[in-house]
Amino acid sequence: MGQLDGKTALVTGGTSGIGLATARRLADEGAYVFITGRDRARLDEAAASIGAHGIQSDISKIDELDTLAQEIGNRGRGLDVVFANAGGGDFATLADVTLEHYRDNFDRNVAGTVFTVQKVLPLLNEGASIVLAGSTAASEGVPAFGLYAASKAAIRSLGRTWAAELADRKIRVNTIVPGPIETPGLTGLAPADQKQDLLDGMAAQVPMKRLGRPEEIAAAVLFLASDQSSFMTGAELAVDGGQIQL
Repeated sequence: MGQLDGKTALVTGGTSGIGLATARRLADEGAYVFITGRDRARLDEAAASIGAHGIQSDISKIDELDTLAQEIGNRGRGLDVVFANAGGGDFATLADVTLEHYRDNFDRNVAGTVFTVQKVLPLLNEGASIVLAGSTAASEGVPAFGLYAASKAAIRSLGRTWAAELADRKIRVNTIVPGPIETPGLTGLAPADQKQDLLDGMAAQVPMKRLGRPEEIAAAVLFLASDQSSFMTGAELAVDGGQIQL
């Protein structure tokens, strides 16, 4: 028997990296899994590979989130797990930040998370678990990563507030805080000829001297999603090789 037998889960941004690994792990543990993605071909491929239900959706577009909630609701089983994973960011120093860059970071990471959770809120079953995607960047001062870090600091704050607001419904809200994880999103931050230097440099900053794997984050999300973490809410769980701990 799996830890999530009979449960229904939603993983946003589930077509690659941490999202895909987590969706696969939740499905392996018995959950019926919905995943979202913006690209239809990648979404269909990912859904087929793990036996998930793919819904094309861009978390920065409210009307698409309405459609997402409606399609999940049509199944009639509600939701027991939400992993608000979709998001992203890129480099820009204070001198180089543009309004477009600001909006992209906050629309994806903050507004996208807020309205994803808001739209599925009526679908959440009693005792459901919400896992938000934070980042070690929120606790560091990485040059040129200020807006991304600020958006993830907002996620941490929202996790505390929502945990308090939803406690009466026995819904738990926790934030997963990955360190540098080798994913397409991470390698995409640098030009092709600089990717390895970027990865090596990030690994050197981790006390364990390596990057994390998406499957390691998936295991931690499973812990927060399952009854194994039944006495945790409003918490922040760092899975970062010790980067912001040591």
